[in-house]
Amino acid sequence: MTIITTIQKETILIVDDEEPVRRPLRKLLAKNGYSCLEADSASAALQRLSDTPIDLTILDIMMPQKSGIELLPEIKEQYPDTAIVMATAVVEPDIIIECMKNGAMDYIRKPFKLDTVVGNLETVLRKRQLSQTLKIFQESLKGKVAEQAAEMRQLFFGAIESLICALEAKDKYTAGHSRRVGDFTIAIARLMDIPVVELEDIRCGALLHDVGKIAINPDIQNKPGKLTEEEYKYIMTHVQIGANIVKSIANEKIVDIIRYHHTRFDGACKDQTLCGTHIPLCARIVTLADAFDAMTSERSYRKSLALEEAISEVKRCAGTQFDPAIVEVFLKIPSNDILTIMKTS
Repeated sequence: MTIITTIQKETILIVDDEEPVRRPLRKLLAKNGYSCLEADSASAALQRLSDTPIDLTILDIMMPQKSGIELLPEIKEQYPDTAIVMATAVVEPDIIIECMKNGAMDYIRKPFKLDTVVGNLETVLRKRQLSQTLKIFQESLKGKVAEQAAEMRQLFFGAIESLICALEAKDKYTAGHSRRVGDFTIAIARLMDIPVVELEDIRCGALLHDVGKIAINPDIQNKPGKLTEEEYKYIMTHVQIGANIVKSIANEKIVDIIRYHHTRFDGACKDQTLCGTHIPLCARIVTLADAFDAMTSERSYRKSLALEEAISEVKRCAGTQFDPAIVEVFLKIPSNDILTIMKTS
């Protein structure tokens, strides 16, 4: 197996009551530059966490005395900056979803696939980095004058864009998605004669529209089969999570894009609070841009649509999923320009 680096990276705690499970995983992670600690019980794990700063904990779901499910909220309460990945031999969707809601960032299956587990953990650590960047930025804004705050926001959003692109690059189903949505959004907005001064906020909101997915398990998000109602509800929490992440550092237009980019024009979604032109205009634009890119990109559950098929689907959904006025504008974008954006990665 290729060693990623010999430079010391993050510290990972492996919590499992079976030593034969811990040993090969620790060996693999050590080869890839991580500092690794072990714990064989919940009490030992809490002791390790109190003694040493831990960046990521791999937590076995089923352990004697106190299970990983019971230990998870306790760790998140005492050590909120520690990322947690659940380890399980049997994938039960209801249990996994409950773990995600309680703060776990992903799960890995036992026996571990050693050729993929490092990549999974690296993705989680990048998500943790994004969360840490957000927290640091929020703290740094306190007491800053408007000019300093505006400059810091520019630097921050550039860093966030880089992190999101890096996260998406790890997943063939999402690679380049946010950047393409941003490009489609700006193409529509320009044809609508939206003032230039507003375009940067709209582009920023489009790039950040899925930022809440840092808290969503990619295995559920990319499930090959039909989602259960519970799984769908869980995935859709990313809109509120994302809005909450950026609301203290972004303006209302950006927050609205994130919060409402899955809102249907006809109001047909369950629990939908806005419909029609009451939905913020910028969010209505991103709704179409996001859906069109999803249609023309390969997904775990279907192949991508050809350009003509996707355009026909956009027309069909005018007035239901999409604002018909925005559909009309979208259809004015030259096909060559659409194809160029579709090739963006």
